[in-house]
Amino acid sequence: MKPASTTLINYLNAIRAAPDAVILMADAFAFTLADGSVLGYTNVDVSFSYNGTLYAANSVRIDGLKFKQSIGLDADSQQISVAALSTDTITGGAGFLQALRNRAFDGCRIARTRVFFSDTIGGTAVDGVLLFQGRLGKIDEIGRTSAKLTVNSDLCLLDNYMPRNMYQPTCLHTLYDSGCTLIKANFGTNGVVGAGSTFNQINWSGAGTNFQQGTLTFTSGVNSGLSVTVGGALNGAYLTLIYPLQQAPNTGDAFTVYFGCDHTESTCLTKFNNLVNFRAFPFVPPPTMIVPSYTGAASNK
Repeated sequence: MKPASTTLINYLNAIRAAPDAVILMADAFAFTLADGSVLGYTNVDVSFSYNGTLYAANSVRIDGLKFKQSIGLDADSQQISVAALSTDTITGGAGFLQALRNRAFDGCRIARTRVFFSDTIGGTAVDGVLLFQGRLGKIDEIGRTSAKLTVNSDLCLLDNYMPRNMYQPTCLHTLYDSGCTLIKANFGTNGVVGAGSTFNQINWSGAGTNFQQGTLTFTSGVNSGLSVTVGGALNGAYLTLIYPLQQAPNTGDAFTVYFGCDHTESTCLTKFNNLVNFRAFPFVPPPTMIVPSYTGAASNK
C-alpha cells in the first residue's frame, strides 16, 4: 500500500460516504534537474500548484510511470513517452526536447504524484500520493516532437559493480568530482559567440586546446542553460562540438567553457598539476594473447 496523509485519508473516507460525490484528481509529473530546479507538468487541461511547484497544463505531455509494487530488490525500469513543441521551454528558454538532447537532464529525477482536490481540479489541493519516482536512465528515442525515456527506480543505486577499484591505465575519477578535488569554476572561462558560428562550431578568439573534451554551457540566447561537449579546438579561432545544437547560436550569445581531461597521467600533471589525486595504473601491461609454440617432432608410441 502507498502511504497517505491523515488529511487525504479523511477526504477519501468522506467521498466514500457520499454516494453522489466525485473524486477530483490529476497526475503531476515533476522533473528535478541536477541544479535543483523543478519542472512540473500535468495531464489535465488546468494548471495547478502543489507543494510549491506549478504543474503546467497544455505544455509538455507525458505518459507512463505506472504504479507498481513487488517483493525483492530488483530495480524497476519503466519507459515514458514525452511529447513537446518547440514552444515548450525549460528554465533559461531552451526547448524541452533540445535540452533533453543536449544533456541538460543528466542526473534528473522524475516523479509521478496523484493529486486530489476538494472543490475543482486546479483549485485547492487536498494532498497527493506518490505513484513512482526514479532517475532518468537513458533516452531510447528522440525526435522533433517526441521522445521515449527509461526511468529507473532508486534501487538502481544498488547495481554498482564490485569491486569499485579497477586496474586501468586511465584515471578512475570523473573530472571535478570529490575524488578529483578540482573546483570546476576555477577552470572556466567566459566568452561570447563570434560571427559565423554554426550548429557545431563556436567561433571565439579565446579558443584553446585546453578546452578539448571539456563542457560549454550557454548562459544567454536560444541555447541558454544547455551544456554541450567540446570535441576539438583551434587556438584563437573556434571550438567544435561533438554533437550539433538544435538551434544555431546568435552572435553575442554568452557562454562559459571549462577545461577537459583525457584522464591520462601527463594531462593530470601538465594541465591541472593534480597528480597527487591521479587514480590510475598507467603501467598496467596491455592485454596480449599467448600463442603456444611446439618444438620437436611428434612421436607415436
